[in-house]
Amino acid sequence: MKCTSNRLKALPVIFLLIFSITGCAGFTYGAPYSVSSSPESANEDNVYPTFASDLCVVNSDISGSDFGITDTASGGLFDLTRKETLYAKNVNEQVHPASLTKVMTALVALKNGSLDQILVAGSDVYVNESGAQKIGLKEGDRMTLDQALRILLVYSANDVANMIAANIGGSIENFVDMMNKEAKSIGATNSHFANPHGLTADDHYVTAYDMYLIFNAAMQYDTFNEIINTKEYNTNYQSAKGDTVDVSISSTNGYIKGDRQAPSGVTVVGGKTGTTNAAGHCLILLARDVNGKPYIAVILRDPDNGALYDDMTGLLSEIVN
Repeated sequence: MKCTSNRLKALPVIFLLIFSITGCAGFTYGAPYSVSSSPESANEDNVYPTFASDLCVVNSDISGSDFGITDTASGGLFDLTRKETLYAKNVNEQVHPASLTKVMTALVALKNGSLDQILVAGSDVYVNESGAQKIGLKEGDRMTLDQALRILLVYSANDVANMIAANIGGSIENFVDMMNKEAKSIGATNSHFANPHGLTADDHYVTAYDMYLIFNAAMQYDTFNEIINTKEYNTNYQSAKGDTVDVSISSTNGYIKGDRQAPSGVTVVGGKTGTTNAAGHCLILLARDVNGKPYIAVILRDPDNGALYDDMTGLLSEIVN
């Protein structure tokens, strides 16, 4: 399915004539996004951004050649070269994103901060949820935004997400507002964020399609692309007492760690994992075919880690089928 929408039928005839001549590439337009809205009810808060001609658009499920992800899951595979959706299931269904949230956190931080900026942990850095991933930051600890982003995306540390948010946004609450404004600006209008880390919260949800939009926007930053390909990261930061604290972390991504193998002809560049009881098991990836052409693959709400990677390997196989 190429990046055109059957909703375009509702637009003026002259618009359609222009579109039929120019096709997808290089043509800007606004198209209704919400699956619950109609062209008549669409407003400027509920449309694709004006660069939507450079994006894949999908309005219904698209089956794979001989493949289907777990019934309860949602996901999609997007060809970034041809602007084509190769597979889609429940892509507009609102679900918990778990730590895939941190892709948006990184995007907002990269857009509004500088990599050499010194971040200082405040009293809001602590994460008390049982089992939540963290490096144990304490109030007064210091590190650069570059260090924080690497720990955020490689290790998925929730306390680091809080530190980034408070420093870049002035407060966690203001940073979350920035996340939601950024989501709207890139067309991810079926999503809403309540925190910068993805731990379960009311009114915190995404769709698989919106995660594609968010990840695609983050990929415009070289630092993001470098970090998601990182297998291990070693650094140190300054504690509130002035001591040096060493950090050694490894990727949570099974393909990057080497625990899982991509299908023949496909290379996984990197991505982001996420798991909570509410969200299930989630994964978004950047992959390339033998010609180096890029694809984004995303799966949300798989029941367990094994199913997630089995489904993702099957999804990536659609690239070469």
